[in-house]
Amino acid sequence: MVLTFDPFREFDRLAGQLLGNGAAVPGGTTLAMPMDLYRSGEHFVVHCDLAGVDPGSVQIDVDNRVLTIRAERSPRTDDDVQWVRRERPTGTFERRLTLADGLDADRITATWQDGVLTLTIPVAEAAKPRRIEISTSGDRPVVEGSDAAAISPA
Repeated sequence: MVLTFDPFREFDRLAGQLLGNGAAVPGGTTLAMPMDLYRSGEHFVVHCDLAGVDPGSVQIDVDNRVLTIRAERSPRTDDDVQWVRRERPTGTFERRLTLADGLDADRITATWQDGVLTLTIPVAEAAKPRRIEISTSGDRPVVEGSDAAAISPA
């Protein structure tokens, strides 16, 4: 005989909501998705775990430097299923990230492999470190590419 009553189920659900482990939110459908974010060379990489999510349901938008990732996992609709334990949340998953000015939001790329969404966000050319060469003309130093009238001492 399979035990279908779990006296700790409600406690686990409430603890998950308080601790933010991606449990369903009562009265709402927005859930969190686990994410890794790191910098690799001249770009940032975001990995989002979306196991069991149809890649066609994933929507990625950038609006006013806010990156929004939204996905949906549909519940099983089999009529002959009697649940013993149900821990995988269903519904809409969403993450929002504010992109810094030094990132190139127009060149973000997205790939999908084995239930993991990977976004690659390049660093903008203007934000990359660069070296400024100094040339001299007689005794007066001149910085290449600058206009003396455009730069004034503070």
